[in-house]
Amino acid sequence: MNASFPLRRRQKIEIERNRARHGSSRQFFLKISGGLFLIAAVGLISGVGAATDFCQRTSQDALEACQDGAESDNSLALGKCENFSDPTVRSECRKQAAADFRDAMQTCSDQFDARQAACQRLGPAPYDPRIDPARFVKGVTNVYFPLNPGTTLIYEGQTSEGFNHTEFAITRKTKVIMGVTCIEVHDTVKLDGKLAEDTVDWFAQDAEGNVWYFGENTGELVDGRFVTLDGTFTAGVKNDKPGIIMKAHPMIGDFYRQEFSLDNAEDFAEVNGLNETVTAGRPQRTFTHCLKTTETTPLETNLLEYKFYAPGIGNVLTVDARTGKQIKYVRTTFN
Repeated sequence: MNASFPLRRRQKIEIERNRARHGSSRQFFLKISGGLFLIAAVGLISGVGAATDFCQRTSQDALEACQDGAESDNSLALGKCENFSDPTVRSECRKQAAADFRDAMQTCSDQFDARQAACQRLGPAPYDPRIDPARFVKGVTNVYFPLNPGTTLIYEGQTSEGFNHTEFAITRKTKVIMGVTCIEVHDTVKLDGKLAEDTVDWFAQDAEGNVWYFGENTGELVDGRFVTLDGTFTAGVKNDKPGIIMKAHPMIGDFYRQEFSLDNAEDFAEVNGLNETVTAGRPQRTFTHCLKTTETTPLETNLLEYKFYAPGIGNVLTVDARTGKQIKYVRTTFN
């Protein structure tokens, strides 16, 4: 959905819902200056025998929340504009509010499109993975994502934001989440020598060999101060759920959720290759039989990364598909 709507001062968006909970269709409309416009309709027509597409209903709910938030922000912005005495400044303020509102609504639309596209791959079932602690093992030994406590994987590369130095420190600490004992990883990112991200991640492996991602406590920093904790979630809290960070037996075409915290953490991965070759390391090494994935998120629709995982090491290369910039594995240190 890429519709663009003209916006005028104090236009109100009224989202009218057809919440026939016994059926599966939902329709959302915009009423703008008396006109009625269909902006999204997903699911099957309600009726006898109609199936419910829970994935599409989830993306529709997220769309509604996003639009409601955009409308709320717009109303507040306009309220602030009223407090400029100078009519010219007040008018410019309103124009900026309208432009920001358009951008926010377009973002909602783009995110909706991305979630809908993912639903075509994931299918209609609810995302409700069964987590049985008895089906999890001690440690993480998946060949593409081994976590050896006491080791740190170091990565470096020039990015659009600056020179990136990342340390992926696999600690000896554990955390019990949903009854599962998870390994704790401390992940830090420095840009041009300044700390930009500071994250704690939690991983666990099931008996089949799949590595699950149970959450993260993450923060982004500017000039040494935290500016956002977006992306932070813990599986089992506020109905957030774990995802699979690495499959036990990846196959080309696999598409799966790596995490699920709606409108907060929604990464997807797709397996694209099983026999890639990567040159990385210091001193330089050649890694063969690497796994290649494409990772995306509807929360940043312009983000597209290719990741390469070497057997016995883990991630050895990340490529920004937009810019071609690379972050490469440098070495492993032992504590």
